[in-house]
Amino acid sequence: MHQDASRFLSQPVAAQPGSPLRVAVYSRIAEAVRNGLLTPGSMIPTETELGADMKVSRTVVREALMLLEEDGLIRARRGVGRFVSDTLPRIGIERIRPFEDVLAAPGQTLEVKRTQALRQAASEFVAPGIGVEPGTECWLWESVLIRDGEAIAHLQENVTAQPVSFDRTAAAPLGIEDDGGATLLATLNNQLGRLAGPGECQISLSQVGPSRAKLLDLRPSDPVLVLTQYVRHGNRPFYLAKCLVSARAGHLSVMQQFQS
Repeated sequence: MHQDASRFLSQPVAAQPGSPLRVAVYSRIAEAVRNGLLTPGSMIPTETELGADMKVSRTVVREALMLLEEDGLIRARRGVGRFVSDTLPRIGIERIRPFEDVLAAPGQTLEVKRTQALRQAASEFVAPGIGVEPGTECWLWESVLIRDGEAIAHLQENVTAQPVSFDRTAAAPLGIEDDGGATLLATLNNQLGRLAGPGECQISLSQVGPSRAKLLDLRPSDPVLVLTQYVRHGNRPFYLAKCLVSARAGHLSVMQQFQS
C-alpha cells in the first residue's frame, strides 16, 4: 500500500453526531478509494490493522467493510483478503417505483415503519448519488418494511437538504412532510409530482450484519439482497436508496422486453 494511503487511513476517526462510527470508517476508506489513494485492484489492510490505525474495534471495521462491499467499492477473496474493485460502481433504476410498491404482494398489507428521519452530512457513498459534495447536509429516512406483520426489508433513502430548483423555478429547500407511513420516494412523488428519472437499480448479495439484523429479526450472517437505487431529476443525481431484502420477502420480478 502506498505511503500516502497508509498515512490517510491511519488517522483516528470519530463519529459525527447522530451517525454510527461504522459510517465514519466507511467514509474514510471510501474517500481513499474515490481519491485514488487506494488504487483499483490493490489489497486493503486487514480488519485488525484498520482497527488499530483508526482506534476503533474490529466489529466496527467489519461492518464498514460489509457496507463497502455492498456498495461495490471493494471485493473479498476468500482466504486472501479484500481488494479495491477494478471498476467502481456507476451512479445511475430503469423503472422507478417506491419500494413499498416493489415489495407489495396481492392480498397482503405492507406497512412502512419509520425508524429515523434526520439531517446529516452526506457520506462519500451518498454524496455523488444525490449530486452534492461529501459533508453537505442531506436527508436520511430509514424505514423497515413490514408485510402482514413480518419485517421483510430495511430501507435507507437520501436526498439533498440544500435548496433545489424544479421546472426552472427559483431554488428552495425541499418541503418534505413526513407522515411516517410512506417511503421518501413515495412522499416526493406525492408532493412534487412523479420523478421522471432516468434511474438505475443495482442488485447484489450480502450479509445483513449485526445492527440491521435486529431490525429484521435475522441472524447477522443471514444473506440479504441489496437493491441500490439511483434516480436523476433534471439530468442531475437527486435520490439514492439502499434496500436490504430478506429471503422471507419471496421472489422479485424484473421486467424484460425484446429491443427492436
